[in-house]
Amino acid sequence: INVNLNNASPQIVIKGEVTNDQGPYTVTINTTVNFSAENNFPPVSNALVIISNNAGLIDSLTETSPGTYTTHAGWQGYPGNIYTLNVISSGKTFTAFSTMPQPVPLDSIGFQQDSRGRNDNVIEAVPYYQDPQGIANYYQFTETVNDTALNKVIVFSDRLSDGKYISQPLFDDSSHMKVGDTLSLNMYSIDQNVFQYFSELRQLLNANPFNEATPANPDTNITGGALGYFSAHTIQTKQVIVHL
Repeated sequence: INVNLNNASPQIVIKGEVTNDQGPYTVTINTTVNFSAENNFPPVSNALVIISNNAGLIDSLTETSPGTYTTHAGWQGYPGNIYTLNVISSGKTFTAFSTMPQPVPLDSIGFQQDSRGRNDNVIEAVPYYQDPQGIANYYQFTETVNDTALNKVIVFSDRLSDGKYISQPLFDDSSHMKVGDTLSLNMYSIDQNVFQYFSELRQLLNANPFNEATPANPDTNITGGALGYFSAHTIQTKQVIVHL
């Protein structure tokens, strides 16, 4: 079967974040390529990139490498503040807003084993934390095993777990972890728009091409026609030895 894939005009892709850890923070800007091209996404240089917040902060980022813009030292994000990203490139303006949620303490990390219908047993991390009652909370998790970051999108909403003590296993579709490995787990408290972006991205990555609708780009919190996301979130990291 020969499918005629039409070429598309390049689109700007912006990825940026602010956390409650000490900066500096980075914003990367690239352009898309056609489906048949190599996955080398050209960086966008000479853009004007500004991060500001509702507390009077204004920082004009410096391009430290092609397409990568870095904040200046001396400031960090704080929960409750609203952060604004403005990007001007080739006469176009792109804007995003993100509110940094209050952090939810990560108490501990456990592990469970699940065969998921296969012969091998998969070890999954289980974070334990108390969800605040009466507040909509959204979480994102990333995992690094023995210094290798796992390429997974893991997000969770407390829509059905408001105010509960949560122990939700982080689904793993392959055997990444073994007893004795070192796991570094990051837990982010993210806002609703960023959760929506990563939730849609996860659905696209896990979609079955034979029974899913035509894929589309996930909804972004960036206006002006760009792809990507801007996230102001809190971060906690725990490192543990994998055990059962």
